[in-house]
Amino acid sequence: MPQPDDAPLFTPYTLGGFQLRNRVVMSSMTRGRARNAELVPTELHVEYYRQRAAAGLILTEGTWISPHAIGFINAPGLFTERQVEGWRAVTTAVHAEGGAIFAQLAHSGAVSHPDFFDGKLPPAPSAVNPGQRSFTPEGFKDTVTPRAMSLEEIASTVADYGVAAKNAREAGFDGVELHAATTYLLPEFLNSALNIRDDAYGGSTENRVRIVLEVLDALIAVWGPGRVGIKISPALAMGGFGLTDKTIETYDYLVDRLNGLPLSHLHVGRALNDLSGTPVAALQDTIGYYRARFNGTLIANFGFDRASANTAIESKQSDLVSFAKPFIGNPDLVRRFREDLPLAASSPETYYQGGPQGYVDYPAAP
Repeated sequence: MPQPDDAPLFTPYTLGGFQLRNRVVMSSMTRGRARNAELVPTELHVEYYRQRAAAGLILTEGTWISPHAIGFINAPGLFTERQVEGWRAVTTAVHAEGGAIFAQLAHSGAVSHPDFFDGKLPPAPSAVNPGQRSFTPEGFKDTVTPRAMSLEEIASTVADYGVAAKNAREAGFDGVELHAATTYLLPEFLNSALNIRDDAYGGSTENRVRIVLEVLDALIAVWGPGRVGIKISPALAMGGFGLTDKTIETYDYLVDRLNGLPLSHLHVGRALNDLSGTPVAALQDTIGYYRARFNGTLIANFGFDRASANTAIESKQSDLVSFAKPFIGNPDLVRRFREDLPLAASSPETYYQGGPQGYVDYPAAP
């Protein structure tokens, strides 16, 4: 049945000093439509995000902070003026519809491939193959053993995040979210099996977390309080490397440190599989676990529907809930939730590549 305006998902929420009109968040999704050599957002991106601007908050697809960060075909960047101009058209369209939009800043690290770097090895915390698949210009390929980043390269990468944050401000975004989830560079640093360094960025919980805190400091220096968030997914395995006996203590320490920062939000991906018998069994109720440890705004992610999202907010397990796949085939997802309309199916073959089809041609409900 239709939802009243005071149903949890449809109540306003103050995030970082500005008002969201509802608590439905569009989660980041790599869609592979920046089909140009400069990885510039196009008119397709403008229309795609405009169509979905009824969300309380849009989080963009993971957006590369530098040429060294690339690890997936046709994903856009935020490191050139042309890219800034492309994103400015997107943010203008979203704001014209009354929406809010954060740029998610990303670096792929070891899950990239030499095909993106003229045959050179991708940078990573350590020379450990994560055992993933990389979507290259020649199709999906197995990852390789990457090269360990030098201290100078780590410092340069932190600076790249700061530049991308400045570019995001210039492009008209309302804030930024740091991609520290799934299998990318920052969770690789947090992972004791992928990060086997013995310097200031490895070997202890504090050292593994160091780069994440340095990047957040760089982003906050640009944006100020309440406009920088972070996404984590500690319950997600990385090709057998994710569920280590150091995972919980590492993320406990990280979240404790996050409580001391003026963040807009913590975005948490919940467990999708049975974690019984693993070193992270305590994270089976991932959202509840971090709700008890984080003092600020929490966004819950992975596998929610309208009913479970309302329950999560009403029970105060989360403040907002993010949706990914439902937004692909349902640009009017907020209306469909509010009016209890059926959700349209989407086409998996167009999720990660293609043109307008399966991207901007899904109709709104009658």
